[in-house]
Amino acid sequence: MRTRSLLFVPGDSERKLSKALQTNADALILDLEDSVSGERAELARRNIRTCLDQVPANSRKQQLWVRVNALTHPEAMADIVAVAGGQPDVILLPKTRNGSDVALLDHYLNALEARDGIDIGSIGIVPVVTETPESVLAINSYLGCSNRLFGMTWGAEDLSTAVQASTNRLPDGSWEHTYWMARSTCLLAARAAGVEPIDTLFGDYKDPSGLLEAARASRRAGFSGKVAIHPDQVDVINDAFSPSEEEVQYARQIVEAFGVQGVGTVGLNGKMLDMPHLKQAQMVLAQAGA
Repeated sequence: MRTRSLLFVPGDSERKLSKALQTNADALILDLEDSVSGERAELARRNIRTCLDQVPANSRKQQLWVRVNALTHPEAMADIVAVAGGQPDVILLPKTRNGSDVALLDHYLNALEARDGIDIGSIGIVPVVTETPESVLAINSYLGCSNRLFGMTWGAEDLSTAVQASTNRLPDGSWEHTYWMARSTCLLAARAAGVEPIDTLFGDYKDPSGLLEAARASRRAGFSGKVAIHPDQVDVINDAFSPSEEEVQYARQIVEAFGVQGVGTVGLNGKMLDMPHLKQAQMVLAQAGA
């Protein structure tokens, strides 16, 4: 199942949970962390568990992820214990310090899956690998940390707080250099680990053209999907991460040229192409389901 668009949904709102299930988001991130106040945490856990139980894993049209609190947070274990039995597709783990946090969550999930009669290893883990300075500097620790590792994502807001920055943007609105580095680190580490790199959110949900440009840039860079914070962002992101008809046609021409000529390099439309071009074309066709 693809992960182009991943829509955050506050866990304490039944209305928003119900609405999100009607969107075209590839994954819903049912949130127990930043969008939920401490007084409503228990309500959010109940809502999310009900949602998971009502849409069993074998009948979901969307992946259902849950963002729990960081393992250092006092509510983290309550979050994990409450939702594991509903078999979320992925636990999104924020504010990780290194791969050991993922390994520790892996151990917790082993016990909880055994408790609830769920296939061991069926729940994936996606850490947010850039929200602490330690994590950015320890990015290699995520490689091989767990067989549950499904992807990696990044965020700038918590990192800027952690480094005591007044802003994470340059005067022209682009990311300050620290955050470009964190973004690139996430992308490289995820691809090195063979898992999905997921780009962070675009904050202005009333700017679809800006979102489309940002999402297309994410895809060009190598990310497989992007986080959405509003339902109106979902279709824009899906479009940006889906190959155009022109891309698909050109990819088919490349694959056919290699198939006909049966060599390691081919000429097409006046250009010499080699194996990386073929792999790129095959990837485009896979993304398009062609």
